[in-house]
Amino acid sequence: MKKFLTILSVVVVVIVILLFAKDIIIKTSVEKGVEFVTGLKLNIGSLNIGILKPIADIKNLQLFNPSNFPDRTMVDMPEIYVNYDLPAIIGGKIHLPEVRLALKEFVVLKNAQGKLNLDALKSVQAQKEGKSAPQKTSGKAPQIKIDALKLSIGKVIYKDYSKGGAPDVKEFNINLNESYTNVDDPQALASLIVVKALMHTSIAALTNFDLKGLQGTVGGVLGSAQKMASTAVATAQATIATAQEKAQGTVTQAQETLKNVLKNPFGSSK
Repeated sequence: MKKFLTILSVVVVVIVILLFAKDIIIKTSVEKGVEFVTGLKLNIGSLNIGILKPIADIKNLQLFNPSNFPDRTMVDMPEIYVNYDLPAIIGGKIHLPEVRLALKEFVVLKNAQGKLNLDALKSVQAQKEGKSAPQKTSGKAPQIKIDALKLSIGKVIYKDYSKGGAPDVKEFNINLNESYTNVDDPQALASLIVVKALMHTSIAALTNFDLKGLQGTVGGVLGSAQKMASTAVATAQATIATAQEKAQGTVTQAQETLKNVLKNPFGSSK
């Protein structure tokens, strides 16, 4: 009996340690995984993984520039929300029914040597070389599928240090808020963020960045957003049409009432 209680105590202690350490373990794994996908270092302020609820809450995430750039941060994400499929993950497939990425700032830099920080991203390098991402050829890489992705980007900043002295700074408040479906490639996700950040600015023209080439690598994901946007526009048009019909009906009724009043301003006589 004493031996059983000792074993039980050890098991309980191990479970408690794992519960406290799980966030640290997963945090480190996410940081290393993003570094593998993007080629850049990532830092997570805090991460909380639910056990009873399949939800991960990540706060204060920063993607860093290479060391030869004066500014430290490329992407500042105050919060990421992830709804995960635990049975699928246990089975070796990363299935995320919903992901919400909220980017406060996306910073594009040109350093003193005229190089762009965007060119350090693996997805950009792969597009320039005209080849697939390296993990697509590895049989050991886990399958990843995001059913619904919500992406918001507040501000895009461009800093040009190539002229010497203080940088030439341009800011673009794009306030993008879009949704996508069936994202199954982490490289495509990285490219999508770059594409959507630059599409609403003049940065690509200012830096001669091949935005169209990179956009071609995420055509499928962009297509899902366009379909959703078309549906939203159609719904809005139908709503407007219905409102116009109701308004016209109200106006017609009011006109008829006004005519009757003018014909007999004192009402019908008995």
